[in-house]
Amino acid sequence: MSEDTANLPVVVIGAGPAGLAAAAHLRTRNVPVLVLEAGSAAGAAVRDWGHVRLFSPWSELVDPAAEKLLADRGWDAPDPRRHPTGHDWVKTYLDPLAAALGDSVRLGHQVVAVTRSGRDRLVTSGRDASAFIVHVRTPAGREAVAARAVVDASGTWSSPNPLGSDGYPAIGEPEASDRVTYRMPDLTVDAVAARFAGRHVVVAGTGASAKGVLIGLAAMAEQHPGTRVTWLVRRPAVGAAFAGSGQDELPARGELGQQARNAVENGTVTTVTGFRTARVDSGPDGRLALTSDDGVRVDDVDEVVALTGFRPDLSFLTELRLDLDPVLESPRALAPLIDPNEHSCGTVYPHGATELAQPEPGFYPVGMKSYGRATSFLALTGFEQTRSVAAAIAGDHEAAARVELTLPDTGVCGGSGAFEEETSAGGCCG
Repeated sequence: MSEDTANLPVVVIGAGPAGLAAAAHLRTRNVPVLVLEAGSAAGAAVRDWGHVRLFSPWSELVDPAAEKLLADRGWDAPDPRRHPTGHDWVKTYLDPLAAALGDSVRLGHQVVAVTRSGRDRLVTSGRDASAFIVHVRTPAGREAVAARAVVDASGTWSSPNPLGSDGYPAIGEPEASDRVTYRMPDLTVDAVAARFAGRHVVVAGTGASAKGVLIGLAAMAEQHPGTRVTWLVRRPAVGAAFAGSGQDELPARGELGQQARNAVENGTVTTVTGFRTARVDSGPDGRLALTSDDGVRVDDVDEVVALTGFRPDLSFLTELRLDLDPVLESPRALAPLIDPNEHSCGTVYPHGATELAQPEPGFYPVGMKSYGRATSFLALTGFEQTRSVAAAIAGDHEAAARVELTLPDTGVCGGSGAFEEETSAGGCCG
């Protein structure tokens, strides 16, 4: 930071749980902050899956700095033992937190590029001392905001993985976009349920969201006997996808897995393993046919729910110097800690500014964005990220290097799942 940039604000991209937590920590340190949110309200992504109940209880979903800021305004904290839905999280926590931050949060402000003032990616001379320029599309037109540092908490929700098995949309997939959804539908809404009831629905994916949809569709089939459900699994066998019967380190996630197992084993769901989608064809009757890369076909499909994960949007960061892992697209120093081939929610330990720092000094990805394509994000770990990054930006490198979080033995995370009964167990977002 130079004398020219010292009085500039820190720009936080995204007003979700991680972005608002970062702003709260910066506010605590008297660092001016500006939160730019593309959506029309705080927690825009969470609102999209607001009908889903989180695995984590309230005690694991409120950032400490944010809680203090809210308490000073007379906030009534929710029961720490209960598990909120996404809508609860927004209404009870994210909306009040955004209000507490006041004019620091700007809605309808979409970041389209982050650059260095007067310097493209090739220019090194004077780069570290120059301000960031955050290019923003606003309701009033394009703006350029100068910043001393940038915290990217934009998440991954806007970039779902395709149905195609090789990381690219399958042939015909874009053309069938009106019958392919990449989000967990709220089957309790009549208009949404009408889209799936009595029809042949294909569900692709083996994560918590896919299992939640299988459970919902199985229940729908009891009320609408014409409903058919086909579950596409890329692996040669279902294997540990259910993670139930006490085998899961996180009881709530295991409960979800067991309910999904019941839905499959009672005959409501037809499982097709080893299916890696290569083509999506539309027939003359408007129905779809999905073909795997080895020629297996699933015909007469009315709707597809593709829940195959998410990836970070790096398109607006092309003029910054980043050091990202070539596989996960997360910060290179963080990747070995979160590689899903090696770790689960309970084995990723807290980390902060050191692991998140980039060759572009003053730029930090946090929250789900920092995990790249890895899926098992930890909510409390995300709050620890923002605490450490805020300390580093404020120049308190001793605090930035400390670990001020002890994770429960189960390894909590602020992810989402769907289960009917309340439980006191924590869970994973997977």
